[in-house]
Amino acid sequence: MSEQSLTLFQKLANLSIASSRKIIGLMSGTSLDGLDIALCEVRGRGVHTECTVIAFETVEYPLDVKQKIRAVFAQKSIDLEYLTLLNAWFGEYHGNLVLTCLKKWQIEPCSIDLIASHGQTIFHCPKHQHTYADFKNGTLQIGDADHIAVTTKIPTFSDFRQKHVATGGEGAPLAIYGDYCLFGDKKRTRVLLNLGGIANITVLPAGAELSDVICSDIGPANTIVDAYVSLHFNQPFDRGGEIAQQGKVNALLLAALLMHPFLAKPLPKSTGPEVFNLNWLEQAMLESSTVSLAKEDVVATLTEFSACAVANHINMVTQQYEEVEVFASGGGVQNPVLASAIQLKLNSHVKWNTTASLGIDPDAKEAVLFAVLANEAITQTAQSSVTLTNLSMGKLSLPY
Repeated sequence: MSEQSLTLFQKLANLSIASSRKIIGLMSGTSLDGLDIALCEVRGRGVHTECTVIAFETVEYPLDVKQKIRAVFAQKSIDLEYLTLLNAWFGEYHGNLVLTCLKKWQIEPCSIDLIASHGQTIFHCPKHQHTYADFKNGTLQIGDADHIAVTTKIPTFSDFRQKHVATGGEGAPLAIYGDYCLFGDKKRTRVLLNLGGIANITVLPAGAELSDVICSDIGPANTIVDAYVSLHFNQPFDRGGEIAQQGKVNALLLAALLMHPFLAKPLPKSTGPEVFNLNWLEQAMLESSTVSLAKEDVVATLTEFSACAVANHINMVTQQYEEVEVFASGGGVQNPVLASAIQLKLNSHVKWNTTASLGIDPDAKEAVLFAVLANEAITQTAQSSVTLTNLSMGKLSLPY
């Protein structure tokens, strides 16, 4: 082992027992809108974790980058050569976005301890979603972390979902660990709701142990609306719910959408755009005889569908509690039509808020959660007790 490498491992060992760590969390979601970059100062570990967001920015992907991703995103058949090249290119691209943000924030890269990169999911495939008898759960994220580490000269954790799959999970959602560390409360029952491409919830009963926590995908939030608006309105998403406001909810189409079998599956479960996509919508419109529906009405109905799926699941899992606080995050928070529709459908004992009231920007929350996972990975080997998750999620890529 070279003297340079030995020094790096010594730094990592020292970092594992330091009082705090500066970690950049990176999140690129299924909405394909851009890269969330959250610079966090993380202290402690497990239920003693504290996190302060020092700086945050969402760097929107230009059209050519979105097109590169869409060529492989949620596609059963792709060009393997192209995917191989894209994986490396996308990692280097993310690394350069990090460096650009650090320069903008006037922060030297050498002052950052770790990067935690979620990568870009291009296909998510739990067992219930495929028909291959020999295979179990699977998920795949691209954006090679060695390229991030070499580009930034910062050690990088990545590929967090694979250990979850390897130990029998579906690889999603992983929010349970960060939510439990950061947001659990001894006296109040909380639901952390993420309205990204896919909606997911973490139910944190008052004073709960990790084994008491429920975390699951519950259906689409923005993904199907985004896909439809992109195709028919040449917009990446329904900004401010403006298109939905121009339409009317169609009861026949809504009923057909709500028949999707995923919604009736027990929790926990996971899903993605591989399931809730335009092909599925087209079939639902055929079955409900709504193929000639005005496009604005389709957007309004899809938005209502997402709201129903979210609210129905929250009501179901919180009915035994006297008082519940929901803290929403993700891009869907910025859509007042979606957010209002969810609130109207929640039971009276469920109160609505966003993670901003907990000190976390709703847009930054998922990136922050991966910074917390990296913190768990780097600190657990230095502790005498077992780690919170009993899993060391995340693979470490060194800058040299």
